[in-house]
Amino acid sequence: MKFTLKPYQEDAVAASLSSLDHARLLFQRDGQTSSVSLTAPTGAGKTVMAAAVIEALFFGNADLEFDPDPGAVVIWFSDDPSLNEQTRLRLLEASDKITHTHLVRVEPPFDRPRLDPQKVYFLNTQKLGKNALLVRGHVDDPGASKLDLGPSPDLQGRTIWETIGNTINDPDLTLYLILDEAHRGQKQSGKEKPTIVRRLITGQGQQPPIPVVWGISATIDRFQEAMKSAEATDDRRELPAVVVDPMLVQESGLVKDTVALDIPNEVGNFDSVLVRRAAAKLRRSTERWAEYAAEQGAADAVQPLLVLQTPNVPDPDDIGVALDTIFDEYPELRADQVRHVLGDHGTQQFGPWQVSWIEPQFVEDRTDVRVLIAKDAISTGWDCPRAEVLVSFRPAKDHTHITQLLGRMVRNPLARRVEGDDVLNSVECILPFFDRTTAGQVVRYLTGQIDSMPDGTGPRPMVDPRELRPNPLMAEGDPSVWDVWDALPSETLPQRGVRPTKRLVALAHALSADGVRPNALKEVKEEMHAVLDGYAVRYKKHLDEAIAQVWAVEVQRIIGRVGGQTVKYEEFVERADDRAIRSGFQEAKKAFGATIAMSYVDHLTEADPDDDDLLREAYVKTAALATVKEAREKVDHDAAEVTERWFDEHRVAIKGLPDDRQQAFEEIRAMAVEPQRTYLSRPRTRLEDYKSVDDDGQISDAEVVPLHLMCDENGDFPLSSLNSWERAAVHTELGRAGIRGWYRNPSRQARDSLGVSYRGETGNWRSMHPDFIFFHEVDGTVRASIVDPHGHHLEDASAKIRALLEYARRYGDTFHRIESLAEVKGTMRVLDLKDEAVQDAVLAHRGPAAELYESSAARDYS
Repeated sequence: MKFTLKPYQEDAVAASLSSLDHARLLFQRDGQTSSVSLTAPTGAGKTVMAAAVIEALFFGNADLEFDPDPGAVVIWFSDDPSLNEQTRLRLLEASDKITHTHLVRVEPPFDRPRLDPQKVYFLNTQKLGKNALLVRGHVDDPGASKLDLGPSPDLQGRTIWETIGNTINDPDLTLYLILDEAHRGQKQSGKEKPTIVRRLITGQGQQPPIPVVWGISATIDRFQEAMKSAEATDDRRELPAVVVDPMLVQESGLVKDTVALDIPNEVGNFDSVLVRRAAAKLRRSTERWAEYAAEQGAADAVQPLLVLQTPNVPDPDDIGVALDTIFDEYPELRADQVRHVLGDHGTQQFGPWQVSWIEPQFVEDRTDVRVLIAKDAISTGWDCPRAEVLVSFRPAKDHTHITQLLGRMVRNPLARRVEGDDVLNSVECILPFFDRTTAGQVVRYLTGQIDSMPDGTGPRPMVDPRELRPNPLMAEGDPSVWDVWDALPSETLPQRGVRPTKRLVALAHALSADGVRPNALKEVKEEMHAVLDGYAVRYKKHLDEAIAQVWAVEVQRIIGRVGGQTVKYEEFVERADDRAIRSGFQEAKKAFGATIAMSYVDHLTEADPDDDDLLREAYVKTAALATVKEAREKVDHDAAEVTERWFDEHRVAIKGLPDDRQQAFEEIRAMAVEPQRTYLSRPRTRLEDYKSVDDDGQISDAEVVPLHLMCDENGDFPLSSLNSWERAAVHTELGRAGIRGWYRNPSRQARDSLGVSYRGETGNWRSMHPDFIFFHEVDGTVRASIVDPHGHHLEDASAKIRALLEYARRYGDTFHRIESLAEVKGTMRVLDLKDEAVQDAVLAHRGPAAELYESSAARDYS
């Protein structure tokens, strides 16, 4: 893959491959058809994950120990040809092994007996319609047209249905059907004629069902319901679903942190006030991206897009008025920067404006397009991460439709979070005809706040978002609050299975590329060569034994005679040939990383690089060293030590790099099996709501308080996002003597959010973000304190208390206090997690978290 997969993407790819391999075996062994589903929030990178899966099916994946399926044939199916074309381009962009020859657009005439292995065939609903050219073959085919069309060069000797059927029946091939946006085309009830999608899945007449169906969608419910129906009617087996946690997607930075929904209670059709607001947002967003690009030294700035979604039957003059309003508010726009993706592909006349059509899949790359007029096309799954403003004049109540629509808007255009800038990490949607409750639920789902769509009432949208900036008061004093902030420890979320040597090499590459340590890779090689030389001497006895094992290839011969009753076994040893030696060397590449393993061979053959015998001995010695447990562990330890030393030495230089490069170093820091200490970055902007909405939907001005690290022009911060416990904690801490400042810690994995890593109940690494950091002057020194009000009734309450406790053990000296709060029986109680007696009580406790706050380990917070 050309892209480095996020940890959650790697896990999803591994799980999907395991299920698909199981599905293949079920069909080959038992003739059993089956289905697999991948559910991932919009913006999770489903196409990238699919590319990794297809690449592994065709070519294998050594890291996952997955062998290729030599008979793998893939049909990629959607109901939108433009979505297929975008997917084809994305697969080419993501994989370095999948080429144009592997990706086939199925166009008539397509007269083949069967589909070829190691190919992805793109089909869509329109191409399989009853009068489509691909199915106009033999009239005895149940899907073919019965019309007497006469001789035509477009007619085929066989239909696409026959080609698919022959592929399924070929014992040397395995046909995988990938349903993109798998929730579509699944609706069916009663005696309705099967949809094209259902015919592919279940078959019809002589048409056999496709053996393996893989459904991919952000809203997979309809697909899973259809698969349950197929299980009942045609014995299709539903394998366990692969589900990507929305919180992990949010923490990755691939999707926006804030979705501001503006749902006015009253509006006229194409209300000019709303359109003007959208145009103003587009202008401000454009200016902010230009400022950010200049600040980062980037050649190109993101060019945000405004999407104007029309009703089913719009009045062209109404759209013309909307365009008048947009250009009145944003006169710098040009007329040729407006395009449409409506069903009529020609140039459209909207009032005085002539607007050309553009293929949806090209909108993202055509950065000169700044305003897009659309109906349903915007919600069909095509990617456009630079779409930052949406004003929709279409009604929407169905959560699947709303999810797909808003999903187009939540992707980050840089495929990463803009650290510390809430404005550039936000999107604004003006939705006058949307169901408020359902839209709020969808936002919570897309931003990782909930794992599924609930049936209850949704949260309030952000009614009055305002931008906050760093509080100038925090820079006063000696030391300043910001100075204390800069030294606070945060933790990375570990990635599994990364060798320390690979991490060190990645760090060396990055340091060299950014000019921070120009000869870093050469230094790494020299240092690791010296380490390996030293351990080769230190563990010589073990090494000699391992070398002998590499040279020796044990062979067993089985001898039987015709008519005999027994067989005889003979065992002997052959000297390894070059192929066997190179096979053993693969273990060294896994243990030390390919860079170090290969460079160590070069190091051992420096005396005479052209001596073949010396080269073989070098391969054998390196391979043997990798099997010596003591040496391997020592190399890992030394590589980790060098990595941490270099991170410390270059901390200041790394923090001075552009955001994208700092993010690259943070990803390298996280390439470890245990949490790594990192440092916070200062936030640049913050978006907060200045209105509060109660349970009855009543809107009022939010309460504001002073001394937050981010504030408005009056030095205030609104408490609209805080619950009653959190507000009580803020007021209590602001009332303490010596208060100098406070910070509402964002609940996301970001460099301006203090994170604590811990293992969840399933054993996977998770990240918690304590609610507040308060700064008080204690004995003339500014000290930070963590105060975390956390619901004891929540499922993860005990795990998060223990996580904060372990954090306190590691970094307690940095803080004045580290406390966990909860309200029990009307009284706020606190656990002092720096207190050793409290730590012992928490670690020994096995009951509900509420019992801890009621016990003698806790005290009254007041």
